[in-house]
Amino acid sequence: MTDDAASVAAAAPAADPQTAADFGFEADVSRLLELMTHSVYSERDVFLRELVSNAADACEKLRYEALSDEKLAAQAAAPLVTISLDKEKRTLTIADNGVGMSREELISALGTIANSGTRAFLDKLGKEKDAGLIGQFGVGFYSAFMVADRVEVATRRAGEDQAWLWSSDGKGSYQIAALPLEEAPAVGARVTLHLNADSDEFLDGWRVESVVREHSGAIAAPIDLIAAPGEEPRRIAEGVALWTKPKSDITHEQYVDFYRQLSGQLDEPALIAHWRAEGRTEYTVLAFVPGTRPFDLFDPARKSKSKLYVRRVLISRDMELLPAWLRFMRIVVDSADIPLNVSREMVQKSPVAGAIGKAIATRILQELKKLADAEPEKFADVWKNFGSVLKEGLHEDPSRRDALFEIARFASTKSEEHTRTLQDYVADLRENQTAIYYLVGDDMKRLRASPQLEGFRARGVEVLLLDDAVDAFWVTSALGYEGKPFKSVTQGQADIDSIALVDEAKTEATPPADVADLLAALKETLADHVDDVRASTRLTDSAVCLVAPDTGFDRQLSRLLAEHGQQAAFGKPVLEINPRHEAIVALATALRAKGREAARDDQLLLLDLARVADGEHPIDAAAFAKRLTALLASRG
Repeated sequence: MTDDAASVAAAAPAADPQTAADFGFEADVSRLLELMTHSVYSERDVFLRELVSNAADACEKLRYEALSDEKLAAQAAAPLVTISLDKEKRTLTIADNGVGMSREELISALGTIANSGTRAFLDKLGKEKDAGLIGQFGVGFYSAFMVADRVEVATRRAGEDQAWLWSSDGKGSYQIAALPLEEAPAVGARVTLHLNADSDEFLDGWRVESVVREHSGAIAAPIDLIAAPGEEPRRIAEGVALWTKPKSDITHEQYVDFYRQLSGQLDEPALIAHWRAEGRTEYTVLAFVPGTRPFDLFDPARKSKSKLYVRRVLISRDMELLPAWLRFMRIVVDSADIPLNVSREMVQKSPVAGAIGKAIATRILQELKKLADAEPEKFADVWKNFGSVLKEGLHEDPSRRDALFEIARFASTKSEEHTRTLQDYVADLRENQTAIYYLVGDDMKRLRASPQLEGFRARGVEVLLLDDAVDAFWVTSALGYEGKPFKSVTQGQADIDSIALVDEAKTEATPPADVADLLAALKETLADHVDDVRASTRLTDSAVCLVAPDTGFDRQLSRLLAEHGQQAAFGKPVLEINPRHEAIVALATALRAKGREAARDDQLLLLDLARVADGEHPIDAAAFAKRLTALLASRG
């Protein structure tokens, strides 16, 4: 017996143990009961989870004791937890046919806080709000006083012929009295809560059933509900969690039904993964990839839908075991190795939980790769729904980047209907091609029509078309794939002259000499708006385009940063002109004929046209309209 238990026992009157006796809670226990009501638990219905869990534990303990005591085998054969409601008497009773308690065990278990001492518990509670205290101190029983004015425990220890009644109002003392066997459970314990005026909801069968199904539907013992005196018991939990069954014993329909209950969606899962991990840490996982995209997938406040069980008791509805880029997953994790905090409402930020989360993320990526290889069309739908979220991992989780690259799919200039893998891309590299080229934007139609792609198309060079917001970030941090760096087609020199044209018969004419003068004039006229003006090797059909400088960020990332007031830090773009385009040749001729000042409006119009083609507004919309109107008028 612990020091606290001994001190409580010593406080009992020196009387025959068969007679009733009053015991005083220690001062620290009284403090705990007040804390329990006001601060330890944030949800009142947690009391039901705690008491059902205790009842299931008692059944489990009897099963283990029966392994070494044949006399207990019959009693341990059919574990059962029964919840009974009586609206007239305002009672809620939780009975089990588990191991039960002796008089000494009642004093030790319910007169003190487990076996660790009340003062130690309260000291630790004050110092470590997130510490794993429930498993260490066993305070769950006291949650009953959140909803009850009085609690009674009738119990008979397995293998004994004595029964006892423990009772308390939770305010300062408790009583233990001998209980006639005819009034006691045959074995186990019967906990009766006399509900307070604020707890009417727990006298309704539907409310109790919903709490049990969510919090305790997976415990090892079946649970029956008697909604009113005289009614037949109704089974509300079978005592066998789906994820604890062998996969061979579970039908696809059962998996789908469970997924719909877990996710609250009516679709069918696109992927089901069910496995048990063994080793240093043991746990079971049942994971689903939804068949459709949840409406709140991109809600910044959205949390994971992972449910965490410890020994088949629900601990958290939204445990963040998985990284944010797997937030679309619907998973159940059941482990006996994760420590709990004082309220069992959050799991400790422990190395064990972290290790489990990392292992699950690894396995999910492996399952997605298997799906991609075995059923590419099915995986294409998964990527369509969740690829933009998975790509967040390319930026946020470098350690997973290689595994994500194996399943990533991208639109490209190679195909307008199907996405391509990086492996597909590398397999089709052109001779002398040294990089994986990409174009980032926010509109796929505009990306495909981008003038920056013209020179690459002319040489048969594939360009990845990336239209998700996260694409602008991961490409800057990823080193490359299979030795080929990622390079934006909107940044710096194109450097594709060494790659042969697809149509070798189509030669590029020599630019007119006047173009050199036009470049000089454009640099002077547009100095406030561009960093440089140069002849382009990437343009074949368009007259002009904007690109980012050789150093810094590409055009899309620069735009995103500029929207947050950081334009000055990233400099001005570079204007590239196609020296062979008829419009450029005409401008060069007009410059020679009119002089620089007269050709100034034409040069500003050229810059605005480049901005419009790049998805931006003209520098001055009114001036742009005026110049364009004058150009149209001159054609008359």
